[in-house]
Order: sequence, then structure tokens, then C-alpha cells
Amino acid sequence: MMENNPNTPSVTKLEKLRSLAKSVILLLVKIAPFTLGVLAAFLAVFIYFAIFPPPKQITTTDIKNTVNQVLASATPEPSFSSRVYQIIQPSLVLIETSDSKATSAPDYGLGSGVVIDKSGDILTSLHVVKDATDIRVTFADGSQSAARVISSQPDNDIAVLQAQTPPQKVIPAVLGNPAAMHVGDEAYVVGNPFGLYSSMSSGVISGFDRVFKIPKSDIELHGMIQIDAAVNPGNSGGPLLNRDGSVIGIITGIVNPTDQNFFVGIGFAVPITVAVGSLGSPPLY
Repeated sequence: MMENNPNTPSVTKLEKLRSLAKSVILLLVKIAPFTLGVLAAFLAVFIYFAIFPPPKQITTTDIKNTVNQVLASATPEPSFSSRVYQIIQPSLVLIETSDSKATSAPDYGLGSGVVIDKSGDILTSLHVVKDATDIRVTFADGSQSAARVISSQPDNDIAVLQAQTPPQKVIPAVLGNPAAMHVGDEAYVVGNPFGLYSSMSSGVISGFDRVFKIPKSDIELHGMIQIDAAVNPGNSGGPLLNRDGSVIGIITGIVNPTDQNFFVGIGFAVPITVAVGSLGSPPLY
């Protein structure tokens, strides 16, 4: 009689194991296509993101840096004052005078003027060139010439100069309409204060129809434009401009409660309609 070995599995257990293995194999065969499909999909996604990585997420710091770069590279529009200066500068004239008298040492003077026509005629203040025996003008291109008074209005402190040898190309200023201005409007003065060529100051129109008495004379000028833009010796005869760069007046003087000849906030200009209109040339506006 054969003895049973407790370490040898019975036939029944072997059959069960075989049946389980067969079931597992059949299950794997059934799910293999799905599993392979899933693995293939994951592999495709992995390869895609390896070749085409997703964009970096934008942070607040990135936005701030971009805005700062745009602001730094942006070119701001020029200010009104810089545009006014660019417009009038080619028409500005430096005026130098001397009064050589036999009984005294030469008396030198300094002022400003503005070209008003294509012939190169220069509008300025009469007191700048009054009694001068020699007048020299310097144009914006640096050329110089002797000049003479060809017309004057003593009652308005206005004179017109003609250069003996004007430059080949002159650029006359555009004349504006002072009647269109209001108190508080921008006012710009360009001239040669203390010989500082082509200097600019800015302010506002402070008033109209003012009366100004020319220092060391009995002449009173009526209908003056009052401004608070800085005016100093050497500015006389230069242009008063609006924000478009058009000449609306000719600087004539300042008011100072002291005996000193420096600006304290009150300057005056002859309206361009008076300065040019009474000379027989209508203003161009």
C-alpha cells in the first residue's frame, strides 16, 4: 500500500492552481490591448511634452518687469515748451549796439529781435537800438551783419531793422493773434538775457491792456500784455510766444519796485498786432 506524502500536493490542489493560472493568462490576454493602448498614450504624451514643453506660467513679477520694460522704451511726446523753442529758434536774432560819442567812452547795449519776413527784416524794441551809432545782428545760423533802423514807432517802443548782409536762407516767425489769448494761457519768452544767446523762459499771461512807462523817459505804453515769464536785460525786443510757437508780442520791459534792473515777476510786451499792424504790414494769423 502506497503512503501519502504530506509535502506532495494533492491532485485537487494542482488542478486548482492550473485553473487559476489559466484564468489569469486569459485575463491578461483580454486586457493586453487596453493596457498597451494606455501605455502607448502615456508614452505619446510624454514624448509630446518633451518636444513641446508647456509655456511658463506668468507671474506677477513677470508682468511688472514687462510693464517696466515697455515704459522704459516708450518715447514721450515733446513738451509744448520744447516745440515752441524749436519753432522760434531759427527766427531769433541777437542785437548788439554801441554808441560812440566823441565826448565819452563807447556805450554798449544788448537786446533781442525776431525775423518777420522773407527779406530778413527784424522786429525789436526801439529802446534797444535808440541812439546807437553801430548795430550788429547775429542770426540763428551764426552769420553776422551790420544793420540799420528802417522804421520805428516811438509811441510803441518798436523798431524794424534791416541787415546789410542777411543770410541766404532766413526763416521768418509765424505771427499770432494776441486777441485769442486769455489770462492764464501759457506764455513763452525766447531771447538773449545778459547775452546768454537763445535762452527760454515760460509762464502765463497775467493780464491785458496794461500801462507801462519806459524807464528814464516820459513815454507811456498802453495796451500792454502782462506776463510772469522771466524777462531780464537782453530780452527786450525778443518774441513773446503762445503754445503754438506763434509770436503774439514783443518784449519791452519789466517792473521792479527797486532801482535794480532784474526780474521780479512782472514783464510787459507790445501786442504783435500793434507792433506790426501800425507799420503797414498786417499780422499773419
